[in-house]
Amino acid sequence: MTLTTFGAIMGFASEVIRQSELTYQSMVEKAKHPALKEALQVLLNESRKNHSLMEQSRREHVTEMILEPITGLDPEAYHLDLEISNSAEDVHLFKTALMIEEREKRFFQDVSSRVPLPEVAKMFRKIGQKKEKNIDRLRSLRLFPF
Repeated sequence: MTLTTFGAIMGFASEVIRQSELTYQSMVEKAKHPALKEALQVLLNESRKNHSLMEQSRREHVTEMILEPITGLDPEAYHLDLEISNSAEDVHLFKTALMIEEREKRFFQDVSSRVPLPEVAKMFRKIGQKKEKNIDRLRSLRLFPF
């Protein structure tokens, strides 16, 4: 299955962010290291804002999105298994946060070049840029030696 319409892309984007939001919520509760817990809380808050932004944009652009065909986006390319066990260690939480941010950065960069609505493409680019900063922020924590 590919994402072939603006509506499908917006729905998938909203779903991806909501999935990340729920995962971050669980991770914040499980993190032990204070710096990691704080970083995950920041990512959770950002995911909540992005989810609201996706829903608002989807509502505002509903008429423009109906007839706009889009090609080349396969949702499987952005799939992650985000199951977090109750016994997850901080290193696993950290790696999962990096995977989420890298996935979303790639998705929003890919989508921004295909969406025909300039204001939505700009929103996706900005989110992709935030994801890049989040990746850098996580790596700068230097909590784990990799």
